[in-house]
Amino acid sequence: MSFTSNYITCAGRELHYTEWGAGNAETVIAWHGLARTGRDMDDIAAHLARRYRVICPDTIGRGLSQWSPTPEREYCLAFYDQLALGLLDGLGLDRVHWLGTSMGGAIGMHAAAGVLRGRVRRLVLNDSGPEVAAAAIERIRSYAGNPAAFATVTELEAYFRSVYKPYGAMSDAQWRRLTETSTRRLPDGRVTPHYDPAMVMQFTHHADDYGLWDEWDSLDIPVLCLRGAESDLLLPATVEQMRRRGPRAVVVEIAGCGHAPSLNTPEQFALIERFFGAA
Repeated sequence: MSFTSNYITCAGRELHYTEWGAGNAETVIAWHGLARTGRDMDDIAAHLARRYRVICPDTIGRGLSQWSPTPEREYCLAFYDQLALGLLDGLGLDRVHWLGTSMGGAIGMHAAAGVLRGRVRRLVLNDSGPEVAAAAIERIRSYAGNPAAFATVTELEAYFRSVYKPYGAMSDAQWRRLTETSTRRLPDGRVTPHYDPAMVMQFTHHADDYGLWDEWDSLDIPVLCLRGAESDLLLPATVEQMRRRGPRAVVVEIAGCGHAPSLNTPEQFALIERFFGAA
């Protein structure tokens, strides 16, 4: 299944997105994690595109989207909400399904409880919840705020294989694609992950962004949570609360993964497809 590469202006910023399954009646927004890009969704998007139109944006400051000129103000859920609203309005989308990995799930929760209330039909959270473990945030900040740089793409791929090992089983071709779709070259010729390091300002200027229990409790839509069985970000105690509170999520643990499942197996495809297709 092929895709197209597109650009759109949302909230005054240019966003890049890929589109799969153009012409299908129902739409899925597939939003990536903190330091990643929309191309992480290639496998699940290609599968869902047999039935759905799938839109996979790069968040501002990531991939091919514009970097923020005011990072302390715009790298936060409130501004990401405005991007999501602008994306739906700009593409003429009334109601959508939402699939979000980590940060992408938080954006989905926050927007569905606020600016997109009534417009998100079903929500899939990929190792994302209304509370995240502080130790995991520190782990992510430790590498995301000071991105490594290497002389060669091969070295960068080896780094990605190490830091993203919790994604679970991935083929050599998938690791190569992950690397090549999230690499940028620095002025000195080295290569580094394709994002603005200033995006970690979210954790200092918007320290409470990922405390989303109020938003969670206000949701009245079906929610499926996929939790990596070894996740250090979405803890079992949080998942139990998600089952009991608010929309009372259906939770499925994905064996052999931590934070976050890579959404690249037939089993993961089937879980998401069945959930979106339910009456």
